[in-house]
Amino acid sequence: MVYWEIFGLKLGESTTFWHWEDPTTPKKALIMYNNILYDYLSIPVTYCHSSVFFVLSVRHTTADKFYIEPSGSVTGELLVVDRVTQEITLQANQSLPSPAVTKKICGIFGIIRLIAGPYLIVITKKSKVGEISGHDVWKVEETETLSYKRTMLHLTEQQNAHNRSYLSMVRTVLRAESFYFCTDYDITHTLQRLENTSPEFRSMSLIERADPRFTWNGFVLQELSQQTELSKYCLPVLHGFVCAKPCSMNQKKFDYIIISRRSVFRAGTRFYVRGIDSEGQVANFVETEQIVQYNGNACSYVQVRGSIPVFWTQRPNLQYKPKFKVNPESHLDVFKRHFDSLIYNYGEQVVINLVDNKGGEGLLQRTFSQSVTSAQNSKIRYEYFDFHHECRKMRWDRLSILMNRLQEDIKRFGYFMVQDGSVTHRQEGAFRTNCVDCLDRTNVVQGMLAKIILETQLRKLGILEASQTANDHPSFIYTFNNIWADNADYMSKQYAGTGALKTDFTRLGKRTHLGLVMDGWNSLIRYFKNNFSDGYRQDAIDLFLGNYVVEENEGITKPSPLRSERDWKFYAIPVIFVIAMAMCIISFLLPDENMTEQFMYVLFWATATIVSLAGLYIFGSEFVDQPRLVHTVKNNAFSTNSNLKA
Repeated sequence: MVYWEIFGLKLGESTTFWHWEDPTTPKKALIMYNNILYDYLSIPVTYCHSSVFFVLSVRHTTADKFYIEPSGSVTGELLVVDRVTQEITLQANQSLPSPAVTKKICGIFGIIRLIAGPYLIVITKKSKVGEISGHDVWKVEETETLSYKRTMLHLTEQQNAHNRSYLSMVRTVLRAESFYFCTDYDITHTLQRLENTSPEFRSMSLIERADPRFTWNGFVLQELSQQTELSKYCLPVLHGFVCAKPCSMNQKKFDYIIISRRSVFRAGTRFYVRGIDSEGQVANFVETEQIVQYNGNACSYVQVRGSIPVFWTQRPNLQYKPKFKVNPESHLDVFKRHFDSLIYNYGEQVVINLVDNKGGEGLLQRTFSQSVTSAQNSKIRYEYFDFHHECRKMRWDRLSILMNRLQEDIKRFGYFMVQDGSVTHRQEGAFRTNCVDCLDRTNVVQGMLAKIILETQLRKLGILEASQTANDHPSFIYTFNNIWADNADYMSKQYAGTGALKTDFTRLGKRTHLGLVMDGWNSLIRYFKNNFSDGYRQDAIDLFLGNYVVEENEGITKPSPLRSERDWKFYAIPVIFVIAMAMCIISFLLPDENMTEQFMYVLFWATATIVSLAGLYIFGSEFVDQPRLVHTVKNNAFSTNSNLKA
């Protein structure tokens, strides 16, 4: 009952409390409510910042201010956001005004400015996905966006409509099922990077030390993070995939963890963001770390994926597979910059290129190969494997050819390991895998590499016997395959809009006819999403990451990019096509005494249908959902700049 009074909670009998034996100096107070674990007060233990971060706070809203009250705070400190002056301050021993609307929150996601003014984004629900080194990792389940303004009367009708569109974009990003955070551990860095840091680095707040490549709320936290005293309220949020499962082999229990970190640089959707930009950042760049924890020891293995690092585009135009366009402009400088960054962060690089050797993919393959040769960097090795050709007719066993060619690199790169508190192994290099989308083929190869390394790690930890393989433990293999298949689905949904293809191989270890059918279904859904909804989704990502910054006077002193006019073809050709097809069917089905006249009617409307269909094909790009903020056709001729601002 004491904790009830401290936290001011009004929870039912289903509430369960956890606390340390000495309640006067608690390290952590936990509450289970509606089967969701809430962490009310955490004090850092390992790799954490020196300030306490309050996991679950209470938000009080009045007409003029937002008050964020850390649960369990003994100083009475409040974070006060003035809704009128927009000033953010810390106030001690501040009494709450009455009346105030009160709601529990799990953290502050950030603040974003739209036409109507600033919006406070808060996390209202979370669920636990597992633990890393004893630290709870949470998934964002629900958020809420709160306007500073009490009314929208200061906006014109058109401004109000555009503000609703921007707000809808923000909420589209926030509804993604793939945001994660930890309050007392830095999940934006790998185990090896954290081990290489200094005590000064570890004493910094989480937001100060978080890897900016993988902090998806870095832009919306700027107003808070610029004030150092507010750093304990700044919660770095990761976008990607996190899964932690307890596993067992030979009666030995261990934790198996996968963390995929999606980069904020050159982020976007499948057809609108391809290749490399002028800063050396590539599309769909993801760092995936595999972690094994056993008896206080830990192993880590890191792989990366990213789009082919040359200037190229493939914008949608209603065709199932739009043509590739490679920019003749020299990309060697940014190519070198990209790999210099990879070598700095991960060591030597083996590039695994899985694209086809013919058509547009063949052009990309040759350009990539020539670039590696021209770079003349001894720390880059190029390994080409024509995935579709080698594995044609469902001969996926031939992937062993690629694995055999990588054996020496696998041994040379090694993995990271901490045993009995000391570093015994370090990973000296990484595999950079890509196909065209860096999704389906890439997922398969990364999963196979992870399994090879995992067996080595499990033997080193004493979990797996020397004569055994992971396949000797079906229950673990089932868990392993499904975690990697889930990771593949998450990566694919974030970039292409649907679950991954070829996941039957990842889950079952073989290709199946049902898997082929599901691949066809997902490909169809991808086609419609990529052509008719990805422009909006691309705008939402650019807005949320700050690639486009909204000004409050947009629509008055400055035109809004949302107010774009469609070409006449957008309206005329589809209408003609629908009418012509309908008339063709009617003319064919309705009987006529004069067969010649009926034939002429059918011929005329069939011709009109074919001509209008040809118009849809020729002017296909006019009918797709195009981005309007940053990655427009005008700004994105060869997609070389990922940081275009308004």
